[in-house]
Amino acid sequence: MRICVLNEATGEQAGLEQRCKSAREAGFDHVVLAPPFARDAEGRLSEVATTGEEDAQRLREVVQAAHRAGVKLLLDVRLDEVGGASAVVRDNPQWFRARSTAVPDPRQPRATPEVAEARFTYAQEGAALVEWWSARLLDWASQGVAGFRLLQPQQVPAQRWRELIARVHAQAPEVVFAAWTPGLGIEALQQLAGAGFDVGFSSLAWWDGSGSWFFDEDTALRALASQVVAVVGAPDGKRAATAGQHWQLAQALGGAWLLDETQLETLPLSIRASDGVPPSNAGLRLRPLLREGTGLTAVAIEPLGGLPSLLLINGDADHVVPVPAPDLLRLLGDAEALVGEDGSTLSGATLEALEPGEVRVYRSVPARHVLAVPRMRPRPQTAAAWPRVCIESVTPSVDNGRFPVKRTVGDRICVEADAFCDGHDRIAVAVLWRPADAKTWASAPMRALGNDRWRAEFPLERIGTYEFRVEGWRDVFATLHADLEKKRAANTVLPVDVQEAVAVVQAAHARSSGALTERLQAILTRIGAQSEPLQQLAIVLEPDTAQAMAAADDKPFRSETPVTFRVESERRAAHFASWYELFPRSQSGDPQRHGTFDDVIERLAHIRAMHFDVLYMPPIHPIGAKNRKGRNNSVTAVDGEPGSPYAIGAADGGHTEVHAELGGLEGFRRLIQAARAHGLEVALDFAIQCAPDHPWLKDHKDWFTWRADGSIPYAENPPKKYQDIVNVDFYASGAVPDLWNTLRDAVLFWVNEGVTLFRVDNPHTKPFPFWEWLIADIRGRRPDVVFLSEAFTRPKMMYRLAKCGFSQSYTYFTWRNHKHELQEYVEELNQGVPRECFRPHFFVNTPDINPLFLQTSGRNGHLIRAALATTLSGLWGMYQGFELCEATPLAPGKEEYLDSEKFQLRAWPERAPGDIVDEITRFNQLRRMHPELQSHLGTRFYQAHNDQVLYFGKFLDAGYLSRSRSMVLVAINLDPNAAQDAAIEVPLWELGLPDHASVAVDDLWDGHRFTWQGKQQHIRLEATRPFALWRIRAGEVA
Repeated sequence: MRICVLNEATGEQAGLEQRCKSAREAGFDHVVLAPPFARDAEGRLSEVATTGEEDAQRLREVVQAAHRAGVKLLLDVRLDEVGGASAVVRDNPQWFRARSTAVPDPRQPRATPEVAEARFTYAQEGAALVEWWSARLLDWASQGVAGFRLLQPQQVPAQRWRELIARVHAQAPEVVFAAWTPGLGIEALQQLAGAGFDVGFSSLAWWDGSGSWFFDEDTALRALASQVVAVVGAPDGKRAATAGQHWQLAQALGGAWLLDETQLETLPLSIRASDGVPPSNAGLRLRPLLREGTGLTAVAIEPLGGLPSLLLINGDADHVVPVPAPDLLRLLGDAEALVGEDGSTLSGATLEALEPGEVRVYRSVPARHVLAVPRMRPRPQTAAAWPRVCIESVTPSVDNGRFPVKRTVGDRICVEADAFCDGHDRIAVAVLWRPADAKTWASAPMRALGNDRWRAEFPLERIGTYEFRVEGWRDVFATLHADLEKKRAANTVLPVDVQEAVAVVQAAHARSSGALTERLQAILTRIGAQSEPLQQLAIVLEPDTAQAMAAADDKPFRSETPVTFRVESERRAAHFASWYELFPRSQSGDPQRHGTFDDVIERLAHIRAMHFDVLYMPPIHPIGAKNRKGRNNSVTAVDGEPGSPYAIGAADGGHTEVHAELGGLEGFRRLIQAARAHGLEVALDFAIQCAPDHPWLKDHKDWFTWRADGSIPYAENPPKKYQDIVNVDFYASGAVPDLWNTLRDAVLFWVNEGVTLFRVDNPHTKPFPFWEWLIADIRGRRPDVVFLSEAFTRPKMMYRLAKCGFSQSYTYFTWRNHKHELQEYVEELNQGVPRECFRPHFFVNTPDINPLFLQTSGRNGHLIRAALATTLSGLWGMYQGFELCEATPLAPGKEEYLDSEKFQLRAWPERAPGDIVDEITRFNQLRRMHPELQSHLGTRFYQAHNDQVLYFGKFLDAGYLSRSRSMVLVAINLDPNAAQDAAIEVPLWELGLPDHASVAVDDLWDGHRFTWQGKQQHIRLEATRPFALWRIRAGEVA
């Protein structure tokens, strides 16, 4: 409904007719006039009855002029008062209360009142007034008046309105009752709810594009009237936003508006040129997503039984406003293709921006189908069996479903797929999912994003493997429904169209059962009771019919993805943990006494006090005596030297036994219990290698490769040589399945002893199929088991190990020291295949790797590496001695440690002068308190104008809208020798703020709070405190 308000109906009939034509040419279907009857000096109706032939003729002329112009006529009516001289007041004074501004003069006869206020609140008088007014309105309606704009509706009780409207509609149901509601308070609107009005008027003309009152008013108006018409041009000339904005908003909010004829020049040419009037916006609902305080207003527009659309308004007339598109799409929910009027599509991967004062609308539109053309010409019978509904490019997936993606229990999996079909028929797409041990599939509908892309989500509620598929089918009834709606709107429905629609419902009824059969039968009975095709069609198109038909859908041409995709839902420790590595044999405090598990127990309180989560130990098995290595990797050991724990196996056992000097299996069990009591988890090293005197070489010769002379080659990783180690051959004559099962059973042995974290030594030197099989077998029994890959090798091999099932992996971080190296590497891990399956574990050092950077940078360098590891990744680890800044190399330029614990006992103090224990403790505390620091995902680098300063932000990777309102910022000085200054850009745009905005800043390290004004700031990072961590918050200042 589009209404043009005409001024008083004075002047010649031809002039009025031309004004009506002008309104029609501008796209209006209604005009509204004051009644053309006698008025008093103040303009109030003095004679409402219009019994005179002159008034009746005047009304007929006005109606005829409107009809000839092609518009319907509405009359302004105010029921609560009339002119005091009106005949109805004289004849029925008891119905009214007199009101006059003149001071009464007792010397004069009582003067005629200026205004007579109707007593609608009185029972008898109110009923009489309803009867009298209904007769007047019916009289005018019989002469061609289409309806009435009811002024001051709040002055008449809702009950009286119900009675009056019911009386009129009983004889003239087509008469429109439009309550003039702009400016009425919410309470007044609520009191009028249920009065039966057909139309209410919103105060759009006075809205600034963000105030919450508009949404409250809209909600009240939807309860008041079946259709809401927006007032576009403020009658008093006061506008809260630009005319262009109001026209865009009015179109987005249903295309119904009211405008004064004096403001027709504000009507955009595109609207003047539009063909026809849009259907009623009855049932439309507004749901604000973002509003006051952000500069951006986002509104979900939800038509009854239709598809939601998204309205975005930049209320700032001077600044561009970023749009958090991914979060808005999530909040909008149930949206299909969100395509803008200019063809742009809201993407879940990027941020859009609105120009100053811009209004943008995204709504669902039909998507183009891409038809697959076969390269060959098979038989028609063969081709007819091919999937007609195409489902492609399913995400998340790794290698198109060959390997599972990795997530954490509690996450929601966002599934997307391309799904389309030939022709113009509608399709339906759904995601099916289940835990791998479930027999039945759960299902959820997918929603269209545009260009045949679809999306849905499902939750990970358990730990273990989940499976999902995507299915699609031609939605016959949805296609029929859409076509019939278009034909009905264009008034081109044929009887045969209705017959075909009924036939579709009958077919659904025939194949249904139970309660659904009864439901469809009731619908068919209602249809059969109607004789007119359009009445039958109305029932076919009812939402209840659509719901029943959806339940009865036989999914014609159903197809599904040819592979079942998998998700590994892992426990929290798989993606967030702080690891502390030590050699248990060096924990006695005396380098001359072999340490035990009981000595480790004494260390637990200190380790936990530093807020580590995991205690990781190298192999704890018996150490071979043959070819045992000596101090500093010498090829010959002297008596009493302990040898390398990686030379596993001796006369007293192998991979399922415990080195006796450590305290045996009972000592290990005591350690497990004590660690749990301290809130620590124990991780063990799983190293598939053998000392030359491992029992397997005697008992299972066919697990190894032997030289022609009967000797066995030792292990090498050029240029390194391991004379004390030999390797199994996974494809030796007796290896499959015995060796594979034995290694699997060794892992299960330790799992049964309470170990669920395993660091695997050099997995890239073992076959990928073995790892894929072993990890799947173990996690199929114990999904809580986590495997860490210690593979320093080529990227694709490292990623393949992650695909095969490793939950975590060592990384190149150990050798990334420069700003561009660090940034490029972290960005690589945040996209593509690595993002889906590769979790980086940032170890700052290992028993094998004493980084060159640490050897020359002292305490400052250790702080730099600790800051980088703890803030860039959710997983980080350190080997004992790092906290003491121990970095003495075996020789200049060598990465090995001098007096390495791999070959001898050492004694480590808990504290030492110049250590960084306190700093490591604080880093671990901050990681626990701030979820943004618990993953490498959601890391974004920002501009710091100094190549020695790495500056980045951390977001919650889940993508909720709260992510855009607060974030953690980290700056790290990469120079261990000097303080560094940098001009930085505070990413205010991430928070939806303009460049000049102020934000509250919490210094996470020192605990104080201050304010940053504007995005350009200056920082200084000392070499002795080479880092800073802040949390900034939108909408707050210190």
